[in-house]
Amino acid sequence: MSNSKIYVLLGCMALLCTTSCFEDEMIYSYQEGSEDGETIDNSEVEEIIASYQLTTEEAMDENIASHAEEDDTSWDDTDFTLITLNSSSIAIDGDGATASGSVATITNGGNYKIEGSLTDGQIIVDTEDETTVKIYLDGITVHNSTNAPFNVASAEKVIVFLGENTTSTFTDTTTYVFEEDDDEPNASFFSKSNMTITGAGTLNVTGNYNDGIASKDGLIISENATINVTALDDGIRGKDYLIIDDATLNVSSQGDGLKSDNDDDSTYGYIYISSGTLTITSGNDGIQAESDVLIADGTINIISGGGSSVVLGEDDDSAKAIKSESYIIVDTGSIEISAADDAFNTAGNLIINGGSFNIATGDDALHADYTAAIFDGSITVTDSYEGLEGSIVIVAGGSSYFTSSDDGINAAGDDDSVDKAIYISGGYTVVDADGDGIDSNGSIDMIDGTVIVNGPTNSGNAALDYDDYFSINGGNFIAAGSSGMAQTAGSGSAQYAVLISLNSSQVAGTLINISDSEGTSIVSFAPSKSYQSIAFSSEDLTEGETYTISLGGTDTGNETDGWYEDGTYSGGTTYATFTIENTVTTIQ
Repeated sequence: MSNSKIYVLLGCMALLCTTSCFEDEMIYSYQEGSEDGETIDNSEVEEIIASYQLTTEEAMDENIASHAEEDDTSWDDTDFTLITLNSSSIAIDGDGATASGSVATITNGGNYKIEGSLTDGQIIVDTEDETTVKIYLDGITVHNSTNAPFNVASAEKVIVFLGENTTSTFTDTTTYVFEEDDDEPNASFFSKSNMTITGAGTLNVTGNYNDGIASKDGLIISENATINVTALDDGIRGKDYLIIDDATLNVSSQGDGLKSDNDDDSTYGYIYISSGTLTITSGNDGIQAESDVLIADGTINIISGGGSSVVLGEDDDSAKAIKSESYIIVDTGSIEISAADDAFNTAGNLIINGGSFNIATGDDALHADYTAAIFDGSITVTDSYEGLEGSIVIVAGGSSYFTSSDDGINAAGDDDSVDKAIYISGGYTVVDADGDGIDSNGSIDMIDGTVIVNGPTNSGNAALDYDDYFSINGGNFIAAGSSGMAQTAGSGSAQYAVLISLNSSQVAGTLINISDSEGTSIVSFAPSKSYQSIAFSSEDLTEGETYTISLGGTDTGNETDGWYEDGTYSGGTTYATFTIENTVTTIQ
């Protein structure tokens, strides 16, 4: 996407004031802000935001299509070669396969049904023709003490069917014995070729040597398959791509949970989850893709690196919940994350189009090196270092709650070629931050939506912090915090704004009320932490009107996140009055 737009600087710095300012009388002044440039109008903001929206379907158009074909999920139970496993021997009824002791080798394309068990044996697929190999697992158990119990050495394509209401189990050992200098297979259930696992059965895989399930090409898991994997390293890996379509996965791995790691071609190395239920416990990243992680739908629960309470050292491996080098896109679904590292992390773009998120993380909750965008969805971040971070941050819809030990929402990054910016065009956003509540190393444009910030109590940070300008042309904005570095919207705004710096800190839960000359409440807000400044902007502020600021008291309205609506305010102490004469009014 183009990032050629040049943002001109327009900023305004709040007047700093000590308690001595209030010794004689309350004063109010006007904050004009910088006139070095001009902001952009609402239509431009909407156009910029729309240019960043992308769905999983659109992103998939840029990737190599999977090898799936229409008949890949169909099994002909009338025409197949039967392979019967008898503990330490194998019987074959039909063509295309051979047996040697406890090793069965499929040498031709075709249909194969396997039943029985092997105490110490192996199933090998090694074909040279261009015909697909279809294997029906009728509830089998295979253990191997020297190598992978399931090994596709060569094939055009392999389809593994899990018999309905059956359970098949594959277990390897901690040490493999290889011929010559070979280092493959390196997974208990291994394929060098494209592989699909499908059917309404269960597959249990234990990878004591390295990975659980791995394909050196693409891997698809579909059609109500249930896969349970325990692995020393990665749980399930499809090098070219990994596609999950209406399957149930339970993965416990010391390495990555799900992985696609082809870094030779940007159209490969992606993970696509169209639907399903995924439960992942990983020592390293929960879901990791060299290019895209695309989630169209599904229920996903990830614990990575031991969870959000674990403190990682500098030498520890990455333990992010969902990680990519290009796009992370979520269309909808239900995602719950406890991560020692970032919950979402991409070197490219993060796009949330919908879904439900419950996130606790030891680092950032939603991080993108380039663009971090929320278009819809319900997001709750209960614990994080930073809540939402990107060079460009977009909040266009949804309901988002960010709790952070540092910045709540942050437009920042190391790439100086990207102008840092925050765009807010809708949604309902609540921030509880110990650092800056909303921080832009560039500009902020807000044209709609509601933003509530419970900012820091220390004067080294601010509820609102920006370098260039903050233009508000619609919506409701309120930010409570310390007064040392307080800011509000700039004079380039079309909507009026107020910055109130109080002469003493107010305890958490103390109402601050602004009412017009007729006593109608414009806002009643009870910050969740102690505060000494309030930045406020609303379309209800009008030019020429005189307003009264009151502290304390009660409000009979409906309270949501400290904001009271449709009630009556009473019992407070009048603090100051002011009249709207300019775009920005500062009460000192």
